[in-house]
Formats: sequence, C-alpha cells, structure tokens
Amino acid sequence: MLKIGVLGAARIVPWALMEPAARRDDVQVVSIAARRAGAAKAFAERYGIAGVHVHYDEVLADPSVDLIYNALPPYLHAELSIKALEAGKDVLCEKPFAMNAVEARRMNEAAARAGRRIIEAFHDRHHPVFLHLLDRAKSGQIGKIKMLHGVFNHTIPRDPTEFRRIPAMGGGALMDLGCYPVHWCRSLLGEEPEVVEATAAIDPAGYDEEMRATLAFPSGVNARIECVMSPGWQYHARFTIEGERGTLVAENSLLPQLGHSIRETIDGVLHRYAIGGGTTFDHQLAAVVGALKDGTPLPTEGADPIGNMTTIDAIYARAGVRR
Repeated sequence: MLKIGVLGAARIVPWALMEPAARRDDVQVVSIAARRAGAAKAFAERYGIAGVHVHYDEVLADPSVDLIYNALPPYLHAELSIKALEAGKDVLCEKPFAMNAVEARRMNEAAARAGRRIIEAFHDRHHPVFLHLLDRAKSGQIGKIKMLHGVFNHTIPRDPTEFRRIPAMGGGALMDLGCYPVHWCRSLLGEEPEVVEATAAIDPAGYDEEMRATLAFPSGVNARIECVMSPGWQYHARFTIEGERGTLVAENSLLPQLGHSIRETIDGVLHRYAIGGGTTFDHQLAAVVGALKDGTPLPTEGADPIGNMTTIDAIYARAGVRR
C-alpha cells in the first residue's frame, strides 16, 4: 500500500489525487497540511484523511508516509520538496516544477543525495492520447516533422489572492499555462530548444498576462508556443504537429477526459477520431505507483523537469521579462 501525504488543499488535489486514489486499492492518502485556517480539516473530513496538520513539516515527519504530493504554489516547490526528500520521502511535485532551472537542479540533486525520486506532475504525458501522438509522429506516417504549434489559453480570475497572478509566488501565463505546450514540444521531439523570439503582454502587477514564443530544435523543427490567461478567454488547448505528408491536430490532449478529438490528414485524406482511456490523473497515478514499485524511470523526472524550466527561463529572458 502506497501511503501519500499532501501539502496544500489546492483546487487541483481532488482531481489529481483524491478521485484517482479512491479508484485504487493500493493507494491511501493518510495525511494533509494546509496553511489556510480550517482548510486541511475541511478537506480531510470530506475525503476521509486521518492525519490533519497546520504545518507542512508535520506531514513530512509522518513515518507512515511514503510519497509526498506537493500541490503548493511554485515558490514553495523547491523548499518543501527538498525537505520531503531529506525526510526520506519520494515526491510528486505539481507543475511548474520550480521557479527556475537553478531550483530544479537543486531539487534533483537533493533526490540523488537522499536516494529518493522526484517526479513532475505533467499528468497528460501519461495518457493514451499523448502516447498516441508520440507513436504517430515517430512512425513517419505524416513524414518528417516540420512545425509544432502548442496553445493553451484559459481565464485565470482577477483575484488578489490568486497566486497565478502574483509574480513572487510563481504566477504568470507561461508558468501556469505555457509550461504545458513547452512540455508537449520537448516531449514529442526529445530535444532541447533554443528560444528564437518571445513577446509578452505584462500586467501592471508585473506578471505575464500573455506569452508567445518561437522555439528552434536541433533537428530543424520550429515550434510556436502561445498562452493567454486574460478574462474572457474560454478554455482552449490545442497541439498541432505538421509533417511533410500531413498534419495531426489534437484538440484538448491536456484533459481528454473532458472531451477531445484528433484530426489526422495524410496525403490529403482526413480522419477524425478519439482515443479511449481513463482520466489523465488516473494514468499519472498508475504510472507513479508502478514506477515506485518496480523502479521504472518516468518521462517527467530526471533531466526532463530541468529542461522544461530551462526553456521557460529562456523564454522569459528573450521576452525581456524580469523575474
């Protein structure tokens, strides 16, 4: 039985952990801590979690906990994940992995010293939809890949307590939304890009409301990244893969369980279809449980989180955004 402790009673926790865990008999969430008064208690009562704490260190010190799920804002990812690793726990850390690549390296170094594992929670990477896109791209059916285009636009409420709109806490469109398209492109090609150009729309509070960037990969493929968090934008996630013979367009490979489609055009012939599977979070938890059990490396650990944060850092630098 894998026993999990949770840091933070964030909105993502029910989707990402509690619901998938309830559908398994080899996982148990045993402990949670949250700084907001009463948040951990209310969450624990709702989901039947025995251990309720105000201080994160109390969860880390719990000898029954095997894995820490760090669902805190990005500015606390490095500090608390490193403490968890030093306490002998494995860590599943929410995206974006850290505030920057320097922190990401420190987190990996701490895992190596402790002999534990730290995994970034890019849940969509484990779903059959994304695995299908990987297979189709590698099969050569659409020919040599020429261009990628990743878009994730979604309204983030203008709330003074919303950490995604607070730069010091790791807010910004690129950090919260754009990290996904960056990861799609890097994962599909298995390469690290150079940032050719980037432009940002900066809110007076200092964070990026919008970000657009062009990436150049060693194989010669260019990728266009777009993310917008302005009010009025409806949820929109699309990944386009253009090849010499055809194109794959995945609508909502990010959360395919909420509805998705794949449009595949090869030599002028169009096919439209969907891929079966559970939720992205079910597949993520299954991957983590299996990897911790048998030692299998996951595609969202090791060099991968460092590569993603390195690209994010470079996009901000190219756009002239001071962080």
